[in-house]
Amino acid sequence: MQSWGCLRPRLCEFFLILVHQEPYCKLNVSKEVQEKINKLSMMEQSLQSFLAQKQAFQAQLLEIESALEELKKTDKAYKIVGNVMVASDKEELKKDMEKKKDITELRIKNLEKQEAKMREKTSELQSEVMKDIS
Repeated sequence: MQSWGCLRPRLCEFFLILVHQEPYCKLNVSKEVQEKINKLSMMEQSLQSFLAQKQAFQAQLLEIESALEELKKTDKAYKIVGNVMVASDKEELKKDMEKKKDITELRIKNLEKQEAKMREKTSELQSEVMKDIS
């Protein structure tokens, strides 16, 4: 997995400086380039959103996997309904947890695909902007 870490925010900051044409930045950019830079900034925000969602689903997946491991170790099973813990059929609970696990894994894969497409588009647009400003 490629980490954009510190590089991406700095590039966006640089591009935003170009858009706003701060006094210390002497480059003149066209409206078209400004729009591309704004779009790039929005795309970066979308990438951050994908990352946050993916992390939330990964945390949920870890909880589900942990619960499934605990189910293997016990004869009795309970589930929480509202604020109450009630006895539950172990096999039924296991099926429910497996189903939730499958759905969560599917959501993570879907987010990863969306993230990859967005990264590709972002990279292309970034290249365009760099070409336009040089």
